[in-house]
Amino acid sequence: MASRRGISYHWRLFLPIALCLCIVFGFIIWYQYKREADYRAELLTQQLDLINRRVLGAYDNDQTLRPFNAFIATYFSGSRFENVRISVYQADGMLKYSFGIPVPFDDGQLNVIKSFDSDGVPRRVVRDDEGHVYMVSSSFSTDNKVKVISAMPYDSEYDDAIQVDSTVWLVILACMGVTLVVTYYFTRMLTRSVKLLKDFAYRAATGGRFTGIDKFPRNELGDISREIVTLYRERANAVELINKERKVAIHAIEEKARVTREMTNNINHEIKTPVGIIRGYLESILADPDMDPATLRRFLERMLSNVERLTNLLNDVSTMTRLENGADKISVNKVDMYDLVYQIEYDMHADNQKRSMEFSFDIPMDCYVTGNSGLLHGMICGLIRNSEMYSGGTKIGLRLISESERFYVFAYYDNGVGVPEEHIPHLFERFYRIDTGRSRKQGGTGLGLPIVKGTITTLGGTISVHNRSTGGLEFIFSLPKWTGMAKQ
Repeated sequence: MASRRGISYHWRLFLPIALCLCIVFGFIIWYQYKREADYRAELLTQQLDLINRRVLGAYDNDQTLRPFNAFIATYFSGSRFENVRISVYQADGMLKYSFGIPVPFDDGQLNVIKSFDSDGVPRRVVRDDEGHVYMVSSSFSTDNKVKVISAMPYDSEYDDAIQVDSTVWLVILACMGVTLVVTYYFTRMLTRSVKLLKDFAYRAATGGRFTGIDKFPRNELGDISREIVTLYRERANAVELINKERKVAIHAIEEKARVTREMTNNINHEIKTPVGIIRGYLESILADPDMDPATLRRFLERMLSNVERLTNLLNDVSTMTRLENGADKISVNKVDMYDLVYQIEYDMHADNQKRSMEFSFDIPMDCYVTGNSGLLHGMICGLIRNSEMYSGGTKIGLRLISESERFYVFAYYDNGVGVPEEHIPHLFERFYRIDTGRSRKQGGTGLGLPIVKGTITTLGGTISVHNRSTGGLEFIFSLPKWTGMAKQ
């Protein structure tokens, strides 16, 4: 990755901070060193001032300087002041007393290297004719008749006196090192989230998987980084879910289009047969005006039979279209299943036509489902017609077999011959016939059981079918219980 080349963000953050800290430390060290050196130099010059004051004190008290000289020699023996030089001059420049090599009275005789004031007292660093460098401090008596000049060699011993102890430097460097280490650690912690976010962005851009969400530090930036990664994952999951749903929707649309084409082709095929038969009989009748009445009646009866077949087909197609395309417009309300099935049984007994099968039911009263009475009536009648036409049995029945908190489960059965097992998975397919020739002779449209399944699924239930062990078919279907909420 190109962004990984070059200096890292951690170092780009650490180096300026470290540079600033070094500058601050350098300034503090320089200031402290200068202050400490000035302080030590001040101590030395104060010692020279003290010598001057003692000499001037002896002069004011008319004391001889020899005892003081003996004290100076003894007191400073072995110290950096051992080579101190003291000269006492009269106002006219005549040397009155000298301890050590006399210091010139006139400043013009001195090669001044630098001069400065300390507490209002002038001090100079000078070099004599022999090249020796020393510090000079001068003071006048109160009557301005005597001038005392004291000097101390400005050599390596003096430098050592004003130099800061090396231990101090070690302590300062150690503190600086510790500060840089701590700064490095905290900048690394601070930039850890940035580094992980960088890795996350790279993996997100290249389609990789980021697994370092638990590595973010427990701070505000880490919390924000975790939120970013979490939001990205949720968005990615949402996009993936949308893509899956889109694929499912596209597949459903394609499947619906396929089913619609297939259904249209099947409808065209199913319609052509009765229409062709009717047309054939009409052409025969028109071609033979003198056709005998018996033949004419037989032709008309067959035409009527095909018209009824065509009517049933169109009704079934209309029902299927309503279930598939207008399911949300079907009103549902409270349906009393006992009442509904009882009415179906009553209508079967009241029918003048002789029924080939005996119908019975076992449904308790107050069995209320959420449904549409018209669709449920047609669904049960469709099951009964299917049994009468194809089962070959003598009995059919409907009973409640179980219930749950939300659903009633019913079983519709017959005692016929059943169907071969290989046909069971296809019974709810449109225009599927086990025996095509036999089914057409009996007038089936091939939409009876698909309408049954469409009714159940539209109302929110499920349905399945299997062969009974004692013979015949059994349909198990569920319907939702009445919840008191009707939909118009």
